[in-house]
Amino acid sequence: MGDKTMTAEEVVSRLESGMTLGIGGWGSRRKPMALVRALLRSGITDLTVVSYGGPDVGMLAAAGRIRTLVAAFTTLDTIPLEPHVRAARESGAFELVEIDEAMFMWGLHAAANRLPFLPVRAGVGSDVMRVNPGLRTVTSPYEDGGPFARPARPGTPGDAVGAGAGGPGGREEFVAMPALRLDAALVHVHRADRLGNGQCLGPDPYFDDLFCEAADAAYVSCERIVDTAELTKEAAPHTLLVKRHTVTGVVETPNGAHFTSCAPDHDRDEPFQKHYATTAWPRFAERFLAGDEQAYQSAVRAWHKERS
Repeated sequence: MGDKTMTAEEVVSRLESGMTLGIGGWGSRRKPMALVRALLRSGITDLTVVSYGGPDVGMLAAAGRIRTLVAAFTTLDTIPLEPHVRAARESGAFELVEIDEAMFMWGLHAAANRLPFLPVRAGVGSDVMRVNPGLRTVTSPYEDGGPFARPARPGTPGDAVGAGAGGPGGREEFVAMPALRLDAALVHVHRADRLGNGQCLGPDPYFDDLFCEAADAAYVSCERIVDTAELTKEAAPHTLLVKRHTVTGVVETPNGAHFTSCAPDHDRDEPFQKHYATTAWPRFAERFLAGDEQAYQSAVRAWHKERS
């Protein structure tokens, strides 16, 4: 159980072009933006990005770093559709694999459990199957709920409900959601220790733990690194979302989720997000992404001061 702390630049030095990269968070909420910005400062490209997408995907798409995007959506929350992703997609800059939110989650579950796929009801009867012709279905091998099914009681359906949904012999048919196996994952949490335990203090854990478990290597950025004992001093043990055995490296990046929200530490920077969404990418990148993380944070402060 050694010290896993490293810099954002050291994280990026372990990544390579052509990788499948998972990025945690959800939309414009608790995204590992400092790590994304470090990635943008590198020459890494040709990525398959797996994300509940927000500005992380938007910046990588605008910079031409994505070969394939696997996503259920790309949004800035208060701005429904991520504009840079839309522009890149409309120009045919990358391939899109669009799946249902629940299918995405079960794909991470399958990868985390080292399974080739998991059967899911999500996607059945929808256009997901049409736009993803490579997806397959599987039929349950069990009739009437299987050998351990609960017997039906008066007024209750038992476990055989849904068993006749399209398969032979009354067996249900499911979408076989492939595992979303990741070469590396990037996530951002509120607190972490040097061993790799990550703590979520916000109202929603999203699926950051699954991203880490689905990856060959997982890198966790955090608002603050604390001693292990501090993690549960004022918070419940269940807030320890990310387990150290799934983590390769830990990076302390105060305000590292900016401009996305990281409640309760800070809210989304809505004025700056609007500026990002309405500014041509070359102009935005020149002003805010030409230097290191410290330069980015300074440029943001200067921008806010200009507006006041």
